[in-house]
Amino acid sequence: MAYIEIYTKRNCPYCERAKSLLIKKSLDFKEIIIDNHNSLNSVYIEMQQRSNGCTTVPQIFIDGLHIGGSDDLISLDNQGKLNLI
Repeated sequence: MAYIEIYTKRNCPYCERAKSLLIKKSLDFKEIIIDNHNSLNSVYIEMQQRSNGCTTVPQIFIDGLHIGGSDDLISLDNQGKLNLI
């Protein structure tokens, strides 16, 4: 099974949409919550570095590969690629 990580922020509708899809697909994931989007937050900095500078949430990684945000996850699902995980 793939290792899925998702950087999220509380009360983010896009984060909720991505998490709901993963749950619907019965895919386990590690949620990494970012409370502050600022240059002093080490988790935020880590997300930016891993995602080549992306500053929005969610940012989703499957087996360490950055796939993007919520729309990108939905696109993978529409292509049937989440069924292969």
